[in-house]
Amino acid sequence: MGSNKDGEDLKHPEPGDLGFGRVLAEQVRGRFLNKDGTPNSRKYGMGSRQFQRLQLRALHVSWPSFVVWLFALLLLANGIFALAYLGLGPAALGGADALQLPDAFTRAFAFSVGVFTTVGTGSLHAVGSTANWLVTLESLLGPMLLLAAGGFLIARLSRPRANIRFTQSAVIAPYQGGRGFMFRLINMEPSELIDVEVRLNLAWYEEIDGRRQRKFHPLALDRRRVEFFTLHWTVVHPITPDSPLAGVTREQLRESEAEFLVFIAGLEETFSTRVHSRTSYTAEEVRWDAKFADMFVPSPDGIMTVDAERLDRFERLPEGTTGVPAASER
Repeated sequence: MGSNKDGEDLKHPEPGDLGFGRVLAEQVRGRFLNKDGTPNSRKYGMGSRQFQRLQLRALHVSWPSFVVWLFALLLLANGIFALAYLGLGPAALGGADALQLPDAFTRAFAFSVGVFTTVGTGSLHAVGSTANWLVTLESLLGPMLLLAAGGFLIARLSRPRANIRFTQSAVIAPYQGGRGFMFRLINMEPSELIDVEVRLNLAWYEEIDGRRQRKFHPLALDRRRVEFFTLHWTVVHPITPDSPLAGVTREQLRESEAEFLVFIAGLEETFSTRVHSRTSYTAEEVRWDAKFADMFVPSPDGIMTVDAERLDRFERLPEGTTGVPAASER
């Protein structure tokens, strides 16, 4: 929680500030959450934490990137040891004649891989005390690095996480005779999410007693929770007379630097673990006088079917259109 020098926030906490604190919320410029849900913030005074950052990055990168970087690091480690053996001179490795490898680096690399992975080096063997000390070092370091790589792999395979895809833009569209703020989401994982709950908050600037202040408003939803999230879900905030968005125009939304903060939590049924996802929409990412296009596709066997590639499709409406019902989809 943010606090001023007199500790005012500790005595009078700002309700609904989502934990940012009133003073900090006033000082922040730009969005609170990036589109991928990561907080738009930094921390200083914690040291480099390079290993922890590497660990988190290894858990969050895509699978192709993870595999490429993993093999690249293992090859780099073996290449460094191969250069070390090569630097000891041609006499450091014996028994190379049976391998028929004329290139010195290839012989050193093959020997390094054998020692590093503990699978054996065949006829190749180290000659001299320095080369044998290098073999001892690699035989200790190699399994440790392979164990660490295996640990990262197991962590990625066993760590449940939400892979929820949100629409790139939200819409203010006709809804139940009025209008509603809407966005759409779909679970991109083969596993199912159940008991999914969504919270939507609005952060923007308001003029209060002639002073521009940032305020936070929880927005009521037509449906806050679903038991089964098997297809997609259009989340709707009805813009009723009680809504903070009542009577707000596109220009007013931009001038207030509005940001809609989305928080999703659900139960991943394979591992019975709660997973979370976040995103946000700024005023520039809200479309007006548009509605989401249909995602349902025909199925010959009558099973409910949606096309995830249609998630971001919109249909333009005549400017100023109101009163056209737009049902919440699930």
